[in-house]
Amino acid sequence: MTLGTDPGTDLGAGLGSPAAAAAATDAATSPVVTGDGTTAGSRAARRWRRARWTLLVLGVVVLVVAVLAVTRPVTSSTPYAPDNPGPDGARAVAQVLGRQGVDVEHVTRVADAVSAAGPGTTLLVTPSSYLLPEQADALAGVEADLVLIGADDLLVGAATDGDAGRVHPAATPGSPVAPGCDLPVARRAGTLQLGAGLEANPDASRDVTLCWTADDRAALAQVELPTAGGTRTVTAVDDAALVRNDTVLDDGNAALALGLLGAHETLVWLVPDPLDTSAAGEPSDPGGAVLPSWAGVVGLWALLVVGVAAVWRARRLGPLVAEELPVVVRATETTRGRGRLYRRTRSRGHAAAGLRAASAEVVARRLGVPRSADPTTLTEAVSRATGRPTRDVADLLYGPPPPDDGALVELARRLDTLESEVHRS
Repeated sequence: MTLGTDPGTDLGAGLGSPAAAAAATDAATSPVVTGDGTTAGSRAARRWRRARWTLLVLGVVVLVVAVLAVTRPVTSSTPYAPDNPGPDGARAVAQVLGRQGVDVEHVTRVADAVSAAGPGTTLLVTPSSYLLPEQADALAGVEADLVLIGADDLLVGAATDGDAGRVHPAATPGSPVAPGCDLPVARRAGTLQLGAGLEANPDASRDVTLCWTADDRAALAQVELPTAGGTRTVTAVDDAALVRNDTVLDDGNAALALGLLGAHETLVWLVPDPLDTSAAGEPSDPGGAVLPSWAGVVGLWALLVVGVAAVWRARRLGPLVAEELPVVVRATETTRGRGRLYRRTRSRGHAAAGLRAASAEVVARRLGVPRSADPTTLTEAVSRATGRPTRDVADLLYGPPPPDDGALVELARRLDTLESEVHRS
C-alpha cells in the first residue's frame, strides 16, 4: 500500500484502519466517518429520502395492477372463443349454455379436445385453416357429436367420410331462407340468412341432410355415422355467424346455435391454436397449465425487442485511432479544478482528507516512518519530533471532518505549521 498524494486517498488508510485512528483519539465508540464527512447511517438515510417517493409510486402501481388482475374477469380477444366478449367472440352463446346447465370446456389443443370429447358429449370445432391432416383425422374419429363451424374441405371431408364437402366461395342469400329440411333443430330455428357453401357428394354412401339451400348449396349439412356404441351426428355449418356476438341475435341464429351445442350436458369448445401440432394420443403440454395462452407470443415479441435494442445500443468496435489532445492541462489547473468541485459540492471531508494525506506523507518521509506503520506509530513519532501532545497530533492528522469552510482553512494552516515544525526538528 502506497503513500500517494492523491487527495482521494487518505494516508490513514495506508498506515492503519479508521478504527485504530479512533482508538488513538479515544473516539472508538463514535460512528465511522468517511472522507466525505458521512457515516453509513447518514448515507442510508439520504438514499431512503431520495428513493422513497419512487418506491411509493411503484408500490401503488403494483398494487393497482394486482387488484385489477384479481378482480377483472378472465377474457380474451381470440375469435370465436367462449371467453371473448368482442364482436367476433362467442361469449354470449357460451354464457347462455352455461345458464342452461351445459358444462362448456374451452380447449385450444387438438389432443385435449380428443381426450375430452367422449360418448354423450358435443365437440365444437371453430374455424381454423391451420389444422394438419393428422389433426383432422383425430377430430373426425371422436365418438362425440361433432359440430363444425366454418370448417374447410379437409376437416369436413374427414369428419363425414367424404359424404359432404365444401365449395368456394360461399354464397350468402339476399334474404332469409326457410330451412327446407326436417331436422327438429332447423325447424325451431326457422328462416335464416347464412352463407351457403356446402354440398353432398353425389356418390355418398349415406344420407346427407342439407338445410337452408340456395343455388344447390346448403348452409348446413348433417350426417349420421356409426360408432362402437351406436351412432353419432356430424353437423357442418358453413357460416360461423350463428355463434358470433354481433350476429347471434339475427333471425334464428341463437336458436340454431343453442340447439346444436346444447344437445348434451358437456360441450367441448375447441378454438385451435395456430401453433398447436398435437394430435390424438399425445399428452397435454405441461406448460399450458402454468403459462397463459399469450405467453409464447409475448416471449417472442420480447426477444425481438431485446435483439433490436442490442443492435441499436451495441458498441461499434473498430480499429483504435490515435488522436492528439487539443490542449495540455497543467497540474495546477487540475488541482484548482478539483478544489472548485469540492467547494461547489461542499465536500469538506474530501478536501480535509486530501490535506491530511499529503501532510502525513511529508512528515512520515521526514521522520523515516515506514509505510506499513499504523497511525499510532506515526502519531508518536511526530509527537517526539515536535514536542506536541500525542492527542493533539492524532486529532490534527486523523480527526473528524471540518464542519465549515473556516474550520477547513484553519486545518490547512495547522497542518502547514506541523510540517514546518517537523522540518525544523
